[in-house]
Amino acid sequence: MFKASDVKDLREKTGAGMLDCKKALEATNGDMEKAIDWLREKGIAKAAKKESRIAAEGLCQIKTEKDNAVILEVNSETDFVAKNAEFVNFVDLLADTLLKNDAKTLEEALQITIDGETISDKLVALTAKIGEKISFRRFEKVTKNTDEIFGTYKHMGGKIGTLVVLKGANEEVAKDVAMQACAMNPTALNREGVPADVVERESHIIKEQVMAEGKSEDIAEKMVTGRLNKFYKEICLEEQAFIKDSSVSVKDYVKNNGGEIISMVRFAVGEGIEKKQEDFASEVMSQIKNA
Repeated sequence: MFKASDVKDLREKTGAGMLDCKKALEATNGDMEKAIDWLREKGIAKAAKKESRIAAEGLCQIKTEKDNAVILEVNSETDFVAKNAEFVNFVDLLADTLLKNDAKTLEEALQITIDGETISDKLVALTAKIGEKISFRRFEKVTKNTDEIFGTYKHMGGKIGTLVVLKGANEEVAKDVAMQACAMNPTALNREGVPADVVERESHIIKEQVMAEGKSEDIAEKMVTGRLNKFYKEICLEEQAFIKDSSVSVKDYVKNNGGEIISMVRFAVGEGIEKKQEDFASEVMSQIKNA
């Protein structure tokens, strides 16, 4: 039904004890997500620490030109290659090309021709030259109106990139908002942007937590609203406390400077990709022996 490694993974994700993790997996037939919810409902896990196990290295790049902008992610297998000049130059070339092109999907982008060679072919050639798989994972193009402004921010040399659009504010405010999105990892711009299934799941967990504290179902229902508001303040960019002045929300900070937030895009390199664990020393020794 489940393996010992599943118990270990659940413990790492929730901070719960091994025995509790085993019980949770038994109660949910080995379903990891349901087991996390089970632990949270019982109050054993304070929060679901579902941190993405980053599999890929690489870079995020952002380019803007007048009313157009593009943000993209290109992956490599190791951080060494992500810092390679040829890799960095390719990412820059790709960003410049996409900025001037009308491609809307990854499939369309891969067929764009540069100097008689498609981006797809260039990826293959770069992979062969560097000796490590290079993949163009995703991109998003954003167009603004003339009375709007872009805000961009990259962290850790391009490991995280954010692109926001504001209306009626200045460049400093736009950069502050982009920095906020980079640092605080909001998953939505506002409440309207949070998927209904996410809200439903969180509401269910909160209700079970409250009832486990001995409250009646009626009281639990009323308490869900209050705790959901706290949840929104954590995941919605507009409702987060502003990092430079926690007495105001990000929305109010922008509003106080005569603006409003129109959109947000945030990319973190390798998020959501399961990382293959490597023994680097063994890998190097293997290459030396085979040389």
